[in-house]
Parts: sequence; C-alpha cells; structure tokens
Amino acid sequence: MLFPIHEFDFALICEYFSYLDRQGPGSEAVTIKALSFIDNLTPQSVIVDLGCGTGGQTLTLGMNTFGQITGLDLYPEFIEIFNRNSSRLNLLPRVKGVVGSMDNLPFEKESIDLIWSEGAIYNIGFERGLREWSQYLRQSGYVAVTEVSWLTNDRPKEIEDFWMEQYPEIDTIAKKVSQLAGTGFLPATFL
Repeated sequence: MLFPIHEFDFALICEYFSYLDRQGPGSEAVTIKALSFIDNLTPQSVIVDLGCGTGGQTLTLGMNTFGQITGLDLYPEFIEIFNRNSSRLNLLPRVKGVVGSMDNLPFEKESIDLIWSEGAIYNIGFERGLREWSQYLRQSGYVAVTEVSWLTNDRPKEIEDFWMEQYPEIDTIAKKVSQLAGTGFLPATFL
C-alpha cells in the first residue's frame, strides 16, 4: 500500500534527508550559475537562505561570496549539521545556521541584500513567499528561488492529481513569470 508523504512521521523524513548534502534538487554548479546573475554583493552584504536544510547550497554561497550569510531552517538537526559543516570549512561565524521559520522571519525590514531559497518556497507558497519576503529586502536587493513547476502542458493524470492536491499553486514557468509581472519582481533570468 502506498502512503502520501504527508502521512509519514516527519522526524523519519528529516533523519533520512540529514544524511544528504542537499535536501532538494540542484547542485553546486547550478547554485554558482544562479549566483552569477546577482551583482553588487560586497563583504557588507546580508544574505539569507530560507529553508536551508543542512546548508549544501548555503555553504556554496559562502565559498563564492563575501557577505554575512544566515541559513534558516525549521529543523534543529539540520542546523546542527549546517553549523558543523560551516565550521569544518572555516566559514563560521560569517556563514551560520539558525533555527527559524520562513513564515516568521527574525530579521529587520529592509535589511537583506539577497534572499535565497532553493527548493523550499513551496512550503509557504510562491506568491506568499515573494510578497512577505520582499519587505525584508533593501531597495536594491534580490530574491533567488527555485519553484516547483510543470515543464510541459501534458502530463500523466496521476502525477497531475498528486501535485494539484499537494501544491495547487504549481503551474508552468511561463504562467509563473506572467504572475510576477504585476508584483514588482521582474526575473532577470530563469535557469
């Protein structure tokens, strides 16, 4: 018998994912490529990775930028691993993980230069995330996220039904871009 993921003990899922370098899609090369589209970062820049997990992509940011980086995740076990790895790479205290929720940010308004979120914004929803997080950005700040998206208009019914139940906000990239048109977020590029 198959069980939807939301019926599993979440602690078991976290334990499983804690052994992986990343808790979502992507790679070091993809993170570096996406980072190459961001300019004006300095050693004084404030960078936040929301839903950082154990910090795979956050540590990549730390090795390829000079700003102060905070990784935020809801699960203390992930943050423990994150901070151990940051220390091992000699990135502490410039790159540190803290326990917190992406829907209740512990930062001052208009204090962040770059909000990063690989594979995690869906936890609160794409539109909500962009709307709420934008108030924390400085005037010239950036938001860099990956979003669950359909790559085609045709897909198996079972897969579409599953995703529509789990994340009704899922859509094609073209529709997500058109949604951004009225928000003030104009994407520089989509990978």
